[in-house]
Amino acid sequence: MPRKFDADRLVIASHNRGKVREIADLLAPFGIALTSAADLGLGEPEENGATFRDNARIKAVAAAEFTRLPALADDSGLAVAALDGAPGVRSARWAGPERDFGAAMDRVEQALSGRTDRSASFICALALCWPGAADGTNAKVHCEIFEGRVDGHLVWPPRGGHGFGYDPMFVPGGHDVTFGEMEPAQKHAISHRADALRQLVDACFGKE
Repeated sequence: MPRKFDADRLVIASHNRGKVREIADLLAPFGIALTSAADLGLGEPEENGATFRDNARIKAVAAAEFTRLPALADDSGLAVAALDGAPGVRSARWAGPERDFGAAMDRVEQALSGRTDRSASFICALALCWPGAADGTNAKVHCEIFEGRVDGHLVWPPRGGHGFGYDPMFVPGGHDVTFGEMEPAQKHAISHRADALRQLVDACFGKE
């Protein structure tokens, strides 16, 4: 059975302000005091996992062990069918050290040149981890991990000034506007991050 969350503080293990803002908005109804890894001056661990789940766990474990508080980490990205799932777990790295997602979107578009299949998915893994006992009697960190996704297709040129990352070129299924054109509340209702968080909330914040 998933572990229930009963703390009053939570570290969001991310240096991406867009992700922190989205997660904070989605968790607002629970009245939890939130702080980010960036605000605490935590370094970014090496994300060398093979999957979104692996990388989310790496980040959450590092934050939980350092702060001795429960930590929630997100690892997410864009998976393009015609590119065999790329950029995938390397979505942020496609933006380079300057996090230039304009350049990253241009790189995706160039890679799709001459291809007719523009289907893509956003995938998000959320890892909620609790630190082990400080006295070492139970040193193992406990984690609950959930994965959400939203399917859609890519457009060019990018559209809209909302969201972050690849949002301006991604149109979710059943819609005709990009995530970048959607108001935050509309995106929150259908996004991959919202999907993963609903699963987490049901499992860890719901009733026993």
